[in-house]
Amino acid sequence: MNDNPQGVTFVKTPGRGGAASQMADQAGIEAAVREIIAGVRADGDAALRRYSAGFDHVELKDIEVSMADRARAVAGLAPQMRADTEFAIANVRDFARAQLGTIGSLEVETIPGVHLGHSVIPIRRIGAYVPGGRYPLLSAPVMTIVPARVAGCEEVIACLPPGAHHAMIAGCHLAGADRIFRVGGAQAIAAMAYGTASVPAVDKIVGPGNAYVNEAKRQVFGRVGIDQLAGPSEIFVLADASADPVMIATDLLAQAEHDVRTRVGLITTDAAMAQAVLAEVERQLSTLSTASVAGAAWRDYGEIALCENEAVMVAYSDHVAAEHLQVHTQDAMALAGRLRNYGSLFIGELASVVYSDKCSGTNHTLPTMGAGRYTGGLWVGSFVKICTRQWMEERGVAAVALPAMRQSEAEGLEGHRRAAAARLSRGRLG
Repeated sequence: MNDNPQGVTFVKTPGRGGAASQMADQAGIEAAVREIIAGVRADGDAALRRYSAGFDHVELKDIEVSMADRARAVAGLAPQMRADTEFAIANVRDFARAQLGTIGSLEVETIPGVHLGHSVIPIRRIGAYVPGGRYPLLSAPVMTIVPARVAGCEEVIACLPPGAHHAMIAGCHLAGADRIFRVGGAQAIAAMAYGTASVPAVDKIVGPGNAYVNEAKRQVFGRVGIDQLAGPSEIFVLADASADPVMIATDLLAQAEHDVRTRVGLITTDAAMAQAVLAEVERQLSTLSTASVAGAAWRDYGEIALCENEAVMVAYSDHVAAEHLQVHTQDAMALAGRLRNYGSLFIGELASVVYSDKCSGTNHTLPTMGAGRYTGGLWVGSFVKICTRQWMEERGVAAVALPAMRQSEAEGLEGHRRAAAARLSRGRLG
């Protein structure tokens, strides 16, 4: 994405292996996922067991996690882990409730006798994909299940890989999942989209996953709704000379350890800061236990952009539209007000992406790959529909029927004209 915008020079650019290898992989992923979806549609639970054996090396006996197993998973949590999980659930729930309070039903009379409105309707059944991944991300079920519960969805089901850590099952249970299934990967997406004897078909699928999960969501979109097509995680930091290069490097590497394809970057107006962060990242990698992952991400997808001035920094940041965007400048609040393209914003040195990732309350399921230009992340509004309605009085019909008839006639739509005219011929309007 760094296509040499005016006023920007690059102190570090992504390595040569990154984007090209992703493009080469995509065709194979697309074909494999298409085959998996077809298999699940044809063979249902049998296909889920077959793919679990082949991909996860697990022989599935029970596809659904029983209430007894859920209770054991919760009981197996260390007391502090349970307390921390419930802390995160409470914060995410409270913020989702506050967000839901901003979404209201509407009824207006736009012209005399014409009544228009909308209703806020929870989506009936939600499917939450909970990734197993490189690490057991205990916050993942909280971010997808809790807002759905707050929105009022009738049923929330969760799918997670059969080998997922027991704490992930506990997290799904504590977050409020009605049913939990030991199914991961593209086959889980197919099962939730089309249904099997065990897994019910849902109305919308949410939650992040690997490239196969992402591709499966793309292929089933239309049959079901999806939250977004998410790529590898991203973090960018905006900084001037007042920032702390040690803190910036720490935050970049914290996100880089997610995946070898995590995109991490610094956008700065200060050349000395650019060099200091470059050196500090290398220094911290030498002692980071996850350096094999974080170092690869930094090598292949890391960048440092040096901007002529703050206006250029803002413009380049909006061009990148980073998933996570931290602002480490002297007047971070003022600069934040000038930014428009990002997934979630972290204003000032004290606001870390890690807090949002885990427990502070905002959702960590966010747009990547520049999608922050046109959408935000997962939130309570992702689990409701805003559906319009109207009703008419006779005087309203008198106001709108003739324009509707004339437009229909001009378009050559005789049936439309007749439908509009029919109301005029009834009662005292006739």
